Amino acid sequence: MAEIGDVFKPGDKVPNSGIYKVLHDKNHVQEHEVTCVFGKPFPPCRGCSHPRFKLLRVAQHIDNNEHFRGQ
Repeated sequence: MAEIGDVFKPGDKVPNSGIYKVLHDKNHVQEHEVTCVFGKPFPPCRGCSHPRFKLLRVAQHIDNNEHFRGQ
């Protein structure tokens, strides 16, 4: 399980579903927040070569919650 503040790069597997801050090349775009889903790879950016994804808040995906599975 990842810790709040851990940073990941494109190609790494998302360790926890949740909200991540994306840090881009400052000449490309300002940082912003995205939702990432457990097990999927962090994607590359089409506009810069080195985005980083910083975990802000863990949130369980509804498909993995015991109260909603199988519906």
